[in-house]
Amino acid sequence: MSQTPRIDAHHHLWRYDAEAFGWIDPASVIARDYDTESLAGALASRKIAAAIAVQARQVPEETQMLLDAAARGTAICGVVGWIDLRADDIAERLAAEAAPMLVGYRHIVQDEPDADFLLGDAFVRGVRAVAARGLTYDLLIDHRQLATVPAFLDRVGTGRFVIDHAAKPAIASGGWQPWAERLAAAAACPGVMCKVSGLVTEADHRHWTADDLARYLDHVFTVFGPERVMWGSDWPVCLLAAEYGAVYDVIDAYVARHCPEARDGIFGGHALAFYKPVTGAAASP
Repeated sequence: MSQTPRIDAHHHLWRYDAEAFGWIDPASVIARDYDTESLAGALASRKIAAAIAVQARQVPEETQMLLDAAARGTAICGVVGWIDLRADDIAERLAAEAAPMLVGYRHIVQDEPDADFLLGDAFVRGVRAVAARGLTYDLLIDHRQLATVPAFLDRVGTGRFVIDHAAKPAIASGGWQPWAERLAAAAACPGVMCKVSGLVTEADHRHWTADDLARYLDHVFTVFGPERVMWGSDWPVCLLAAEYGAVYDVIDAYVARHCPEARDGIFGGHALAFYKPVTGAAASP
């Protein structure tokens, strides 16, 4: 039996506020608080040992909120926070925020109107500073910024990078290009990984099927290879389209059919190697 703990590489927590979370429809299922107790129930539904908490707001308090949640003895084994990566004193800010549970950072680039946002000098400098501290950087992008990923990675240099939600393909409408060719170009860059997370919410929320996701998963696994893919639930955002268990099951079934030998890595080992989380929290349940 495998000794690799199952890890959810991508989830969120929040205290819902309509103004702070303007992207959430006030009538939707996710327009409420999601805390560590509700997270524990979701993880337990599929015997997930631990999880990586990822920022959902671009405010300084967000990182500390997630670290506080992790410190309460929950299953959170690492935090991907937010910081103003374009700040002139970014190196000093990173040093001041350093904490064992803080494994990396993310910026919500998908909401930036500039398709070349990743290539801005200040932003590149900030991500270099993150990498210099041995921390990770999550790329939350869509197909617009995906085109700039090779140039971005070339400018930043060495580091640990992961593309969230497979760069959000337009599954609901059957969209394919330019996403597919741009993802392949990004995958050709050494070291960058990809999360198969958030895909159900890119599909038709009410009527999606495993077959709807299959073409996109085929492409992700072909261009990255199973050794550079990790699973994340994107809970509670995934609840717009599916319960936690269904989000796990659809990827688990795909992996069982196509690359069962990579299952331990995709559902835990790759997240452990990439994020290097506080592994005491990532013991088997």
